[in-house]
Formats: sequence, C-alpha cells, structure tokens
Amino acid sequence: MDRPMTAGQLKEKSEKSLFQDSDGSAVPAKTVCHNCSKLKIFLGALAFSFFAKGFSGSYMKSMSSQIERRFEISSSIVGIIDGSFEIGNLMVMVLVSYLGPRVHRPKIIAVGCLIMSVGAFLSVMPQFLMGRYNYERITVSADNSSTSVSACSPAESEGPPVTDATESLSTMTNAGCEKTTNSYLWLFVLVGNLLRGIGEAPIMPLGVSYIDDFSKEENSAFYIGLVRSSGMFGPTLGFLLGSFCASLWVDIGIVDIDAISINPKDTRWVGAWWLGLLICGAVNFIASLPFWFLPYSLPKEGKNENLKISHFSVQGDPCKTDPPAQPQLKFSEAVKDFLPALRKLFGNPIFVVFIFLTILQYNSLVGIITYETKFMEQQFNVSVAKAIFLIGVVLLPVTILGMFLGGFLIKKFKLHITEMAKFACITFIVAYLLNLLYFTCSCEVLQVAGLTAPYSGMKHLSSSKHIYIASCNAECSCNVDQWDPVCGENGITYMTACFAGCKSSSGTGRNMVFHNCSCVEGHGLGLGNSSAVLGQCQRESCTKAFPYFLALQTACAFILALGGTPTYMIMFRSVSPDLKSFAVGIETLGGRVLGGLPAPIYFGALIDETCLKWGTKSCGGSGSCRVYDTKEFRNVYLGLIAGLRAGCCLLYIVLSVLIMKRFKPDGKEMTDIKNAERSTSKEVDTANKREILPGSRTSEESEETYM
Repeated sequence: MDRPMTAGQLKEKSEKSLFQDSDGSAVPAKTVCHNCSKLKIFLGALAFSFFAKGFSGSYMKSMSSQIERRFEISSSIVGIIDGSFEIGNLMVMVLVSYLGPRVHRPKIIAVGCLIMSVGAFLSVMPQFLMGRYNYERITVSADNSSTSVSACSPAESEGPPVTDATESLSTMTNAGCEKTTNSYLWLFVLVGNLLRGIGEAPIMPLGVSYIDDFSKEENSAFYIGLVRSSGMFGPTLGFLLGSFCASLWVDIGIVDIDAISINPKDTRWVGAWWLGLLICGAVNFIASLPFWFLPYSLPKEGKNENLKISHFSVQGDPCKTDPPAQPQLKFSEAVKDFLPALRKLFGNPIFVVFIFLTILQYNSLVGIITYETKFMEQQFNVSVAKAIFLIGVVLLPVTILGMFLGGFLIKKFKLHITEMAKFACITFIVAYLLNLLYFTCSCEVLQVAGLTAPYSGMKHLSSSKHIYIASCNAECSCNVDQWDPVCGENGITYMTACFAGCKSSSGTGRNMVFHNCSCVEGHGLGLGNSSAVLGQCQRESCTKAFPYFLALQTACAFILALGGTPTYMIMFRSVSPDLKSFAVGIETLGGRVLGGLPAPIYFGALIDETCLKWGTKSCGGSGSCRVYDTKEFRNVYLGLIAGLRAGCCLLYIVLSVLIMKRFKPDGKEMTDIKNAERSTSKEVDTANKREILPGSRTSEESEETYM
C-alpha cells in the first residue's frame, strides 16, 4: 500500500508534475493549463473558418450578375448555380451532423475547409478556357480615329454585333461561332459551388456542438454568438472584394481598357469575377490548418480544478492534454440509432415549428442575398460594384453588431427560453412592419423607345407588342436583336444609335457622340437635329430615393440580427443534449434544401418574367437580360419577401406560445429543472471522478428538461 503523503511531499510532487499509477509507472494527467486553453484555440480557429466560408460565400453571391453576363445565361440558371451549393450540403449534412460526437470533429472540419478551397479553384477554370469577352456593340471605328460613322445605314446596322475595334467583322463572327461550346463552361462554376457546399457542411454543426459540449452552460450562448459574429466579417470583406473585382474589366491585363466603350453601370459590363475566387481558395486552405492540431475532445471548461489529478509523465508538457481514447464507431450501431433519434427530434413540437420557421427565413434571406445587388442596380440606377460595396460596408456591419448584441443580452440578463422566444418574436414583427415600407421607395421605369415609351410624335410602323420601328428609323434597317443603348437629348433611351436614327458620329470609345438623330426631339431643335451619347439615360428620381431605401434596409437588418441569436439558442434549449449536434444538422439541412436550394431558382425565374429586352449571343440565342420592367421587378421581388416573412411572423407567434406552455414557471418543466440542479450539487464530486467522454454532458449542464 502507498504511504500517506505529507503536505510538503504532495506540493513537491505537484511541482514536478509526477504521479505514479498503482504499478509504479508514470502516465500523463488528464488536465489542461488555463494559460494554454485548447478551447480558446478552437474558438479562434472556428471563428476564422466561419470567416472563410462567409468570405467565399458572399463573394460568390456578389458575383452572380457578373457570372450571368459572362456566360450569357438567365437569372434562373444563375439560381441553379447558386442552388448547387445547397445540393452539396444535402449530400453530407445529415450524415456529418448525426455522427457528430462519434468522429474527430476538428479534423473533419479541416477536411471540409480543404474541399471548399478546391471548389473555389475549380470555379476559376472557365476564365482560362474561354476567349476574351465580346460584348454587344454595333459601332465600328479604327483606333485613334474620329472618322464619322453612320449608325443609320444598312451597311452598319445589319449582321452580328461587332466587338473589338481592331477586329474585322468576319474574324469576329467566325471566332464567336467556333466558341459556342464555351457557353456550357458555367458547369465548372456549378461543380465548384457544389464542392463548396460539401466542404462547408461540417463546419456549423460540428463546430457549434464542440463548443457547447466543452464550454460552461452560461458561456455557450456567448461563445456561439461571438463565433457567428466574428464570422460575419467574412461576408463583409467578401462583398468589398466583390465590389472591387466588379469594377475591374473581366479581361484585365489583356485588353486595353481605354478601348472599352461601356462603363460599370452598363448591363453588358462584366467584372473580374474570377480574380476574387483565387483569393477565396487561398483563405479556405489557410482556415483548414489549425484544426489538424486540435484534440478529439477537451475537458469541460471551468471544471479542470475539480478533476482528480492523476497520470502526469516525467517528461510531459504540463499544458499538454492527453485526450481520452476515441471510441470505435460501429456503422451498424449508428444506423440502428438513427431512426429513434430522428423520431425523438420530430416528436418535439417546438423543434418542428422551429424547422418550418427556419425554412421560411432561409427562403427570404437567400433570395435577398442572391438578387439584392440586381434589384439595387435596376431599381435605383446604381452600378453593381457600388451596390456590393454598400452591402459590405453598411448592411453587414450592422448585422454583425445586432448578432453580437443579441448574444450579449442573453448572457447579461441570463434570459430563459421563454424570454428568448418573446424577444425574438417581438423583434421580427417590428422588422416585418418596417419591411413593408420598402414599397414606398418607388422609381419610374426606364424610358426606352419602343419598349416602355413611344417614339415622340412618330407614327408606329409595327403591330407587335413592343413597337421597335417608327417612321423616323424605318429606312435604317435596324437589327432588333442588338443592344448598344444611347441616351438622347430628350431623356429617352434608344436600344441602339440606329433606332435613334443617328446619321453621323464623332469621337471614339466611351466619348463617342451621335449627331443628326432623326428620332430624337431636342429642346427647341425639333426632330432630326439632336444628338445622343452612349449609355442609358440616368433616372434622377431613383438616385434620390436610394438613400432612404438604404437607411430603411439598415434598420431592418439590425432588428432582425438582434433577434437572430436568441432564435438560434431556442433550438439548443429545447432538445436533449445528446441530440444537439443532430438537431443543428437537421435545422441546417432543412434550411438548405427547402430554402437555400429552391429560393434562388424561383426568385430568378420570376425576375426573368419581368425582362423586357434580352441580349443576343454571337451565334444566336437568348443571352442575359438587358432591361427589366422596374415596376414589375419591384412588386415581384419585394412581394415575395413580404409574403415569406408574413409566414415567419405567424410561426414566431406559434413558437412563443408553445414554449410558454411547456416552460411554465410553476409547471413540471421548471420543477424538474430545480430538482436537477439540487441533484447536481450533491453529485458533483462523484461526477468529477468519472472519466468524461467526448460529447457527454453532466447533469448540471441540463438546465431544461426535454422531450
């Protein structure tokens, strides 16, 4: 038998970090030094992985318009590309979430970050396989020349659109038709987005459950809110990078920028969408590195001082944790327990309502993120680059502040689940009422001759729905498939200088001005004596209404984010501890599949219905949309969002009622909680002597009772 130790001998043994087992052999102690906490390292690594996935995800969202124009595809196809990310999540989310505590969670997260990196690099491939981007234009002029060219003549207006000033018409035509297979290269972007979805799947459920398993109960909400808030800096910088890349020409470094006759406000402009993806791939790769060095499990935060000190090695690092052996996972047992766990989750009415609420919120949120820049561009006459920039520097920082403040309020006032439900419900209803004010920020439709406005004082010579030809341009033989807009002195936009009836021009590139335009009625000049400049006419009233829309959107974003963290914590407080990881996966899966996957597709399809003028590919076929009916666009876009959020309001009320009924202050739920707390205080010494397995939770951690 071992002899009793004096206090001095015990102190000396502790200083040397030496303890012996019953057989005299020295083994590592299962404790952690506070000054080198692996939990805080994991928090930092997880926050950066949230940053990385948000960074690449928001960048891809911001480039949706650029991808649509580069590959000449419709908004619904862009929605399918965007939805491929959700398909990737679907493929692995349930399995990853269910296996949660049974696998090495940090290493699975590391693998996920690597897959996201591969997906980002794969999406860049089309840029190096396709030729230079050739946008639609009908004007042809030699370099460094101011030779007058007539737009209103059969020789100049017929045939396919001409691109670079130095290319001949025949060369362009042959080159364009030879590369028709390039239009299918958007599949590379789709597959890359699919891989990003697969890689991102384990980060949220495994990371959040890892924090909740090994942190104090009172710190869990704060840590999760802190990680999610830190991760929001990723979308902020992602949108800023997107704004910068959208302002650069797609073929930067290859094409002379001065020869480009369009600007970033033009619907034919394509930014350097591929450049940011290279940066995103590198960031995701870096995010994977710390997780390879983190342990399978950690001691429970705050209980290290209570653990029985045993098994310290002579040469071991006192700050080094000896994690318990990872239990062997048997696939047959995992499958056997899957259905009972699923039945237990969906037998919880609070969780079921929460899932439906999440699905509707995902639908509205994904629709907004995907098409908000397009809405701003078409509705308020701002460039895509500026719209992306404002989202990154105004809306996302406010959202971060709201999420952080929501988590702080839970920790500060120690909100119970009933209080969190009331708080989340009130904030969402207030945000919804503000959301209805979006409809007051109206803007007139772009006046395009033959599309949305008649030719002034002209007799129309066409009986089609859109009257493109009038007596002033009947002799010009204009091609109705072309789009190279000019703005006349009368404030009306014409599809091309040919449709404006312009007989001559001066200048080159962006400075080209067309003269003697027979369809333009100038101030005091009469028909045929007016001029037109390249580009669409500006809508001043739309520009003035934009600051009010942005302020309203900022207020809504802050209020929604304020209730976001309490809403998320409701799920953790309403399911049993052993099902938390699985619940996060089901919640994320439901949102992704029934919200993130269909939302961009049906949003895009309905937006396509408001298109007035489609672009034309070099060898025929419909390209991306050039002009939308802004009034119909606004009604469809804002109407969808308002309808989805109305359903959310109803579900918030139902959720609050269910929670208040189940967690009554004098009810059985609260009585069970108090009994659990009393039993915990009596059994704390016994619990500290037991070996803590990964993912397990002691009785004092269960402040609520579960179904």
